Amino acid sequence: MVLQTLDFTGIDGGYRSRLPRGRFDVDAALDVVRPIVADVAHRGVPAIIEYSERFDGVAPAAVRVPVAELRRAADELDPELLAAFSESIRRRRQVAEELEVDADQAPAVLADGAYVSLRNVPVDRVGLYVPGGLAPLASSVIMNVVPAQVAGVESIAIASPPQREFGGLPHPNILALCHLLGVDEVYAVGGSQAIAMFAYGVEGLCEPVSLVTGPGNIYVVAAKRLVRGIVGIDSEAGPTEIAIVADETANPAFVAADLISQAEHDPLAASVLITTSAELAAEVRAEVERQVASTLHSERIRTALGGEQSAVVLVRDIDQAVRVADAYAAEHLEIQTADAAAVAARVRNAGAVFVGDYSPVSVGDYSAGSTHVLPTAGAGAHSSGLTVRSFVRTMHVIAYDEEGLLGLADGVERFALAENLPGHAAAVAVRRRP
Repeated sequence: MVLQTLDFTGIDGGYRSRLPRGRFDVDAALDVVRPIVADVAHRGVPAIIEYSERFDGVAPAAVRVPVAELRRAADELDPELLAAFSESIRRRRQVAEELEVDADQAPAVLADGAYVSLRNVPVDRVGLYVPGGLAPLASSVIMNVVPAQVAGVESIAIASPPQREFGGLPHPNILALCHLLGVDEVYAVGGSQAIAMFAYGVEGLCEPVSLVTGPGNIYVVAAKRLVRGIVGIDSEAGPTEIAIVADETANPAFVAADLISQAEHDPLAASVLITTSAELAAEVRAEVERQVASTLHSERIRTALGGEQSAVVLVRDIDQAVRVADAYAAEHLEIQTADAAAVAARVRNAGAVFVGDYSPVSVGDYSAGSTHVLPTAGAGAHSSGLTVRSFVRTMHVIAYDEEGLLGLADGVERFALAENLPGHAAAVAVRRRP
């Protein structure tokens, strides 16, 4: 066996495409797993057991492992392996608590000669997408560029669809904001072709990026899914959505206007009112009819509000309203109730929370200071909006000296052997041989 040699001495740039990389054909695997995932979603436990028999050669007596089995396995651990496990837990917890919760940059001292520190490193180059369809979202330039600049990203490129009425250029407001923000690499490219350009690069035009961010239509979302793994992406954002938790103290005109404001984006936009008051619900319906009649995009709004994605949800009380809101995990969640701040503090799942009668989503879309690039379709239960952190990678730096390694060597070797990885153990053992 001979390791290949690659001579880069005469090459300046383009390294990513020339460096060796193992093949990992996720697309081919998708064809295999798609029917399995669909079957488990449809049939549940019987499907899981069937595939366990097929792929693992055994059908578990209980799909969820009984707690007694967990306890028995721990009780029967070899004492030395138990000690290795416990020390690994202790050290990982110490680093997590000291460095990862409050971003303290002082190294964590695990033992004499054993240090772990944390570095926040900005992404080298990002491609920022700005939509230009039904609404040319110039505000998205701000929401993408500012946090990237604050994070320290050195190379920023923006793509936005060419507009027929502007001679094939993106909307002038988008171009003006790019200039105001000092971004001069701007492409008149929209849709999936823009995402492909960013991910793969186009020789003589655009260098590939490391991260693609920004909202877009379903074709932009599909393209981001295709290139995910080749580049990082912020999210797979779907149509915009608002949920409003309101009680009898809410102003029906305010609530109606806010539901309409999101419906204005797209016929697929979702507007959901969660309320404890049937009387308020009736008043909001009347207000919606009155306000929509005089609105510019009334047809689009009526389509969105009348679609399956929009609704009024009646609940018993505020406790249930919070549970429903958490289950929905809205992109934008407004709280228009008595003691709105206290209710908002109980919310766990949302892209952003707007508190009180005078914090409409519209202010967040433009000038509140918050981000408007937010997770949709329930992703607020596990993902965050676009912030400075989106453009920063966290890198652990491990610095053990000989004393630090030897103090931990026995446990590492036992752990590695327990995982049937003797090469891992040998990489430690070789360092303590004379």
